[in-house]
Amino acid sequence: MPCISFRGFAPAFRVGAIALTTCFLFAFALALPAAAEDGEFDNLCAMGLATGQVVETDCSINWTNPAGKTYCFGSEGSKTAFLENPDENLEKAKEFFIAKDLAANGAEEGAAVGMGEHDAMGHQASPMSAKPQTLSKEFTEEDVNQAVKQVMDARSEDGVFQFHDPRINQDLDLVFEKTRIVRGMAGYGWFANLIFHDEAEPKKQYALDFWFKPEGEKLKLMDIRVQKGPKRDGDGWIMVTRLPVAWWWLPVSEHPGETEVIRAWHVMSAVHNYIADHKEKGGALMVENEETGQSVPLEFVEIHQPVRRLKKDGEYFICTDFRKKGTQNEYYDIDFWVDDKTGELKVNKIKMHKVPVEEDGIWQQKMLYDFKDMDFDITN
Repeated sequence: MPCISFRGFAPAFRVGAIALTTCFLFAFALALPAAAEDGEFDNLCAMGLATGQVVETDCSINWTNPAGKTYCFGSEGSKTAFLENPDENLEKAKEFFIAKDLAANGAEEGAAVGMGEHDAMGHQASPMSAKPQTLSKEFTEEDVNQAVKQVMDARSEDGVFQFHDPRINQDLDLVFEKTRIVRGMAGYGWFANLIFHDEAEPKKQYALDFWFKPEGEKLKLMDIRVQKGPKRDGDGWIMVTRLPVAWWWLPVSEHPGETEVIRAWHVMSAVHNYIADHKEKGGALMVENEETGQSVPLEFVEIHQPVRRLKKDGEYFICTDFRKKGTQNEYYDIDFWVDDKTGELKVNKIKMHKVPVEEDGIWQQKMLYDFKDMDFDITN
């Protein structure tokens, strides 16, 4: 029997083994789910952001725009809804995503700076106590749009909406352009964000938030705040987000009414509700000066961050800016104290922290009390 050499078959065996392995690997790769895309907005649902909510996704459902950017969605339905008007929805999503970051940065900066005499001391959670309202009517976005129209009709003359901006203490004559977004927060109300421009200078734009709360069968206007204001940019104007942002832009990582802890925005909401409910017809809140015993009519300017919680009894307190009604430079720092002893966050005390005094024709602030003996945490 002749000798048979197998040396010539070795390469063939190797080639066959490689081919077989390749087939198995190819079949295995087909069986694996497609790798998730790395999308914009940290893989958050773009349609969720466009409607004022944060929804995490694995980006397995996505869309790539002509510019090559990938956007993620939580479901095929949200993707379909987004693509019905991608340009407008993308603008809304960007706006809310930026507001989320600004709100977070603002809270961190406020906590780091503290109140001068104190440093930030961390965060401690408490059981959630703010309770959603029981409504007699289920309101819709159309109801909100109608409520906005009624407010604008009542405050407009010859098509010009008249709005007093408390931050700069000026009356603005504005022309309505469009409604950008309407959001509802269960238990806290509805928020419509509208774009206006200055009557005399159309390129000078403002974004205003209209806050409504259900009252029986109607929506009651609680406040109007500037969300974005104009800033000179060369020969033109751009809109920039005004800081600190309003509390209704802060709850971006939780579903309102379902959170288990009290957040800063819950306390801010309770204070803002108190101001809106107790201000007089002319818009002033009467606050007593304990030093003089006199009540002063004050116009609300803004709420500061951070929100603090006393370790001793669990009360929350927050600082706000007011200006004496009818003045230009008489500013007051007002502290609001809030507790949840009744099962709901309520303002239980208001104190003047700093009051204006005039020295040599210049208005300065005089401190009436300090926080030296108070031990507190920061509420995020």
